Amino acid sequence: MTQQPQEGFDRSVEDARQWMKAVQERLQISDNTQGPRAALEARLRETEKICQLEPEGRVKLDLALRAAEALLACCPEDQKPEILARLRDIKAQWEETVTYMTHCHSRIEWVWLHWSEYLLARDDFYRWFQKMVVALEPPVELQLGLKEKQWQLSHAQVLLHNVDNQAVLLDRLLEEAGSLFNRIGDPSVDEDAQKRMKAEYDAVKAKAQDRVDLLEQVAREHEHFQASVDEFQLWLKAVVEKVAGCLGQNCKLTTQHRLSALQDIAKDFPRGDESLKRLEEQAVGVIQNTSPLGAEKITEELEEMRKVLEKLRLLWEEEEGRLQGLLKSKGACEQQRRQLEAELGEFRKGLQRLAEEGLEPQAKAGTEDELVACWRLYSATRAALAAEEPRVDRLQAQLKELIAFPQDLQPLSDGVVAAIQEYQSMKGKSTRLRNATGTELWQRFQRPLQDLQLWKALAQRLLDVTTSLPDLPSIHTFLPQIEAALAESSRLKEPLTMLQLRKDLLSSVFGQERATALLEQVASAVRDRDLLLNSLLQRKSKLQSLLAQHKDFGAAFEPLQRKLSDLQVRVQAKNGLQRDLPGKQAQLSRLQGLQEDGLDLGVQVEAVRPLIQGNSNHQHKMDQLSADYQALQRFLEDLVDGCQQSVREHCTFSHKLLELRQWIAVVTQKLESHLGDTGPWDAQAREAEVERLLAEFPEKEAQLPLIKAHGWLVMEKSSLEGAAVVQEELEELEEAWRALRLLEESLLSLIRNRQLQRTEVDLGKKTIFTNNIPKPGFLITPTEPIARYRRQAGLLQEEGGSQEDFSQLLRNFEQWLQLENSKLVRIIAMRTATAKDLRTREMKLQELEARVPEGQHLFENLLRLGPARETSEELEDLRYRWMLYKSKLKDSSHLLTQSSPGETTGFQKLPTRLPAQCHRICLPAHPDT
Repeated sequence: MTQQPQEGFDRSVEDARQWMKAVQERLQISDNTQGPRAALEARLRETEKICQLEPEGRVKLDLALRAAEALLACCPEDQKPEILARLRDIKAQWEETVTYMTHCHSRIEWVWLHWSEYLLARDDFYRWFQKMVVALEPPVELQLGLKEKQWQLSHAQVLLHNVDNQAVLLDRLLEEAGSLFNRIGDPSVDEDAQKRMKAEYDAVKAKAQDRVDLLEQVAREHEHFQASVDEFQLWLKAVVEKVAGCLGQNCKLTTQHRLSALQDIAKDFPRGDESLKRLEEQAVGVIQNTSPLGAEKITEELEEMRKVLEKLRLLWEEEEGRLQGLLKSKGACEQQRRQLEAELGEFRKGLQRLAEEGLEPQAKAGTEDELVACWRLYSATRAALAAEEPRVDRLQAQLKELIAFPQDLQPLSDGVVAAIQEYQSMKGKSTRLRNATGTELWQRFQRPLQDLQLWKALAQRLLDVTTSLPDLPSIHTFLPQIEAALAESSRLKEPLTMLQLRKDLLSSVFGQERATALLEQVASAVRDRDLLLNSLLQRKSKLQSLLAQHKDFGAAFEPLQRKLSDLQVRVQAKNGLQRDLPGKQAQLSRLQGLQEDGLDLGVQVEAVRPLIQGNSNHQHKMDQLSADYQALQRFLEDLVDGCQQSVREHCTFSHKLLELRQWIAVVTQKLESHLGDTGPWDAQAREAEVERLLAEFPEKEAQLPLIKAHGWLVMEKSSLEGAAVVQEELEELEEAWRALRLLEESLLSLIRNRQLQRTEVDLGKKTIFTNNIPKPGFLITPTEPIARYRRQAGLLQEEGGSQEDFSQLLRNFEQWLQLENSKLVRIIAMRTATAKDLRTREMKLQELEARVPEGQHLFENLLRLGPARETSEELEDLRYRWMLYKSKLKDSSHLLTQSSPGETTGFQKLPTRLPAQCHRICLPAHPDT
């Protein structure tokens, strides 16, 4: 009965063992990294094929397991231990085979990738080498001038610096070549190949150094020549200034002193000739190392300096002859004197005309308009006198020129001094008159305020006296006085109103600051007047009500009843929900006015009570009227309180809504300006500005629910139209906030991209090897020079924070990799029912690929700060997870191009990380960190 299951089990176990034996034999053949690249690639492809056979082995193992289950179900109990032992053996052999497959393929793949990285870096080095050979091949070109020679020298120094910087890469290449040779033994990386690379680099460096030495000598020679030229030009400029100082009417020297100065200048001309001759001798050597156009320019410059020197000599001769002739001339002094006398006469006539028109005593101005006209006249006179200032300077200059002559000019000098003194006196007088008129105008404008202060004192005294009047004659005495005070208030309002309308005049007379202060004072006085006016009107009404008390009860009660009914009607008319804040404020103002009318009515009701005189009917009517009045007052108080609360809530809502809207508008404008700027960024400044703006988001976002809550309160206490408006405002606010959030995301994405670009540019000057294993298609990421890295590492060690930085970076990279890997898994699991879904998945995969350089940069920072001598298992595990993520991302992109809509990529079963035992086996296949 058990014969057939036993045979099936034996056959399946034997098939599985034969399959695993064949696989292990094939792996033993391919398990070798020595030899040429083609052989290594063939072994890599062979191990890939072997790894792809794993599902076939799994099937054979599953068949053996099912056969064992069938046999165990029907076999005797004494045979089961043997069957179970065979099952454990076949499972152990399967685990060993799978581990061997993974280890062999990973080690060969790592050597292959390491070799590929070396070849890429070597190709980059030889491209640079060829470019440098081409740059250094042409002979040194002759340049136009010193600046061009300095630029040429700077360029040569940059080339030499570039050559020096490549030494680090060369050392790294040679080190990697030696490491590869130990692993693969290929002649392309043996010691001879390394010596050839070193020799070629040394030849290029020597050639660059020779070029720099030659250009330094040429530039130094030209600099010495240019310094001599500049020194000669400074001397020439000083001589020109000396000669110019002896020419023209602006010279303050006498004729004799001018001749003496010209003779001193003539002694410097031989020195100039010698200096120019030395320059011409130096120019011969400079011209040999200068381009034809530059040599022509140097020659023309020397000729120009010689021409200037000759022209100065000629000008000196002409001026010396002119001055000698001037000393012999006697008519020159008389001519200048007549000119000065004529101009002095015109100046005095002008002063006299201004004194008669603008400074003569006038009748005292009576009205404000006359005072303003006087102020404007004095201002015009002052401006006209200021316009004569250049003529005064001209008279003084002409007088100084005449003093240089030996003639007696004392009378003319006294006349000029007297005219100038009169001019200064008139300037002072016009300023005093203008200031005095302005002061009087200020006092005139202050009079309405002073009159108002007197009226305020009188009105306040009337209010104090009429607070409680004992008898009817007192009321008859003070009521006319209150009416007179009200009439005086109307009279005082007119000048204050006119004063407010003359803002431009006040600004021109007193200046903006004083005018604003005066207008504020007037506005405050008008407000005080309005308050006292209201108090007087109330007191007038009260006194009139007191007069009515002396009538009989019926004549006094009926008007009160009519007033109460009218007040009730008015209150009901003013009650109701309003649409907006101005409507609510107007409603509150009307209700407060009605409340004041109610208070006045209450005073009148109390005033009528003495007229009851024990009449029960009158007492009943009065009690009913008083109860109705009290109910109305309570209703009014409730309405006013509710309206005040509604206005406060609406004001709070409007203020907070407007504040947040303005903030959103300002921030949106700033972020859009950063987002729309396509020019080069000042990275640190702009990113700091953006971070400062974004730091305000949490606080403002917390205000949104508060504003919504205020909005609901406002909507509950507004009309239907007003509630709809508030609802629309809240929706607009939410839409603006969502738009701002989208703008924030776009800007953050742009900043990340620009940071990556800036990192690639900053780090693109050097290429060093890292211990990560990038997939094909990802080049070695440029980083900063090794020297800078060592300096940074030293600083970290000095500060004692390297370990903490490494731990933080490790956690950050693990979180980033976990997030990216989860995104990739979700993308792979998507079903593409349509072509649109396929395009969507492709776009998401492209986004992940675009962030691979960011992850590469984070990983390399982690390696730089990692342990220097020993490799932690955690870091190695992270290295493999990063390698597998990139491999999975690349393979999923390839599978995407082969899949059709409606299918998944079939990549879900790939592990996110290798088994622990495989990880430990693969550790020796990687270089030390």
